[in-house]
Amino acid sequence: MRTGIDATPLTAVSGGVARYTHELSRALAVRFPEDEFWLLSDQSFPYPGEEIQNLRRGTGPANRIERRWWLWGLQGAIRRHRIDVFHGTDFAVPYLPVRPSVMTLHDLSPWLDPRWHTDAGRIRRRTPLLLRLGRATMVVTPTDAVRKAAMERFHIPESRIVAVPHGANPRFHPGEAAARTMPYFLFVGTVEPRKNLRMLMEAWREVRKTCDVELVFAGRVRRDFGPLPEEPGMIFLGAVEEEKLPALYAGAVAVVYPSLYEGFGLPALEAMQCGAMVIASRDAAIREVAADGALCLEANDRKAWVEAMARAAGDAEWVRAWRERGLKRAAQFSWTRTAELTREVYAEAQRRFRRG
Repeated sequence: MRTGIDATPLTAVSGGVARYTHELSRALAVRFPEDEFWLLSDQSFPYPGEEIQNLRRGTGPANRIERRWWLWGLQGAIRRHRIDVFHGTDFAVPYLPVRPSVMTLHDLSPWLDPRWHTDAGRIRRRTPLLLRLGRATMVVTPTDAVRKAAMERFHIPESRIVAVPHGANPRFHPGEAAARTMPYFLFVGTVEPRKNLRMLMEAWREVRKTCDVELVFAGRVRRDFGPLPEEPGMIFLGAVEEEKLPALYAGAVAVVYPSLYEGFGLPALEAMQCGAMVIASRDAAIREVAADGALCLEANDRKAWVEAMARAAGDAEWVRAWRERGLKRAAQFSWTRTAELTREVYAEAQRRFRRG
């Protein structure tokens, strides 16, 4: 099988969709060496597979007409590389259904609250139309929570949509902790309105009155978050190289993830896989992923967050018990398994497309 994969998310310096595209494409190529996987985009992107022979960089627009990428350019690349099935990793598939296609619908956040995604107007308009017209032969979601919500909102037939959980790279494992001078709570992810970080800051300020502990943010700051507060003990690291994240996870008093809504919550899984205690919101997708491996609280119950963070800062045995539960839960996920399940969806897309 020759699979084309939308590589445009790789142009982002960080973020969950970029991580998903990077990890999935590599896992697919390693797990299925008999297949070819072509990364396709009209933009330049960092190539994640230098050492993997069957993970290849495709060509971009061949002429001026192909600069209209999703209408003509992608079709040209699909023909040139003799692609059998195309995987749109970021809410989109080709406009013309000349080959079977799979769309990853990461979550429904662009449609739930416009304030969460001020730059997502194109997705809000385009994706529902592609789904309504049946341009995506199959749809993939990262959790069953998103699958059920997508079926209800977009009227996708149950047989055309499959939940395929993400994994975490093996580099995320218990190891040496980051060298920091003070204990710290850690948030990993894009700093944006949906992550509910103003509430987290308020809860941390209460905890800090009695516990000498920092609050560290690792992730790019989106421009719609607003001005960053400047105060002692609150640290914004910006986008952190993936190789440095395991040590940050391992050294945290707890990893805190109070998001109002998620499609999966990959940082929570990575943290658990590193042996960190995770305190997260009770969002449906996060609870599905974390199960009993993380302490889940109502997203806006600041009192509960203050109590949990204060206890984590002062009760090492309690934290140790949560670390063990998180490790046990995280062991049930892997990118290899994600690749296997995704490859099954590709095959089903081919069968359905042939049946017409």
